[in-house]
Amino acid sequence: MIKVTYVAHDGTETVIEAEEGTSVMQAAVSNDVEGIVGECGGSMMCATCHCYVDEAWEARTGQRSDDEDEMLEGAASEVTERSRLSCQIKLDPSLDGLVVHLPEEQL
Repeated sequence: MIKVTYVAHDGTETVIEAEEGTSVMQAAVSNDVEGIVGECGGSMMCATCHCYVDEAWEARTGQRSDDEDEMLEGAASEVTERSRLSCQIKLDPSLDGLVVHLPEEQL
């Protein structure tokens, strides 16, 4: 199992464990993590799974694609260089301990 910490806008942390191959969005939705909506179910058709990858983990999660950039243009909260769609980050052992920060709003 791979551990992921979701840090809400108010600083509240939720730590979950998920199986390899699960997306950060799927793990959040399956564990009722507030702050990740995942309205489109992970098909990269919305930006309701927007997150900010913690600086310490940025290099390990890879760069966002051009399609991801386009979807993030419609995000409800500010988009930064660490913004990602959590549906596009698949968990693997190298991401055990991943920390993502959640925006103030998704819709």
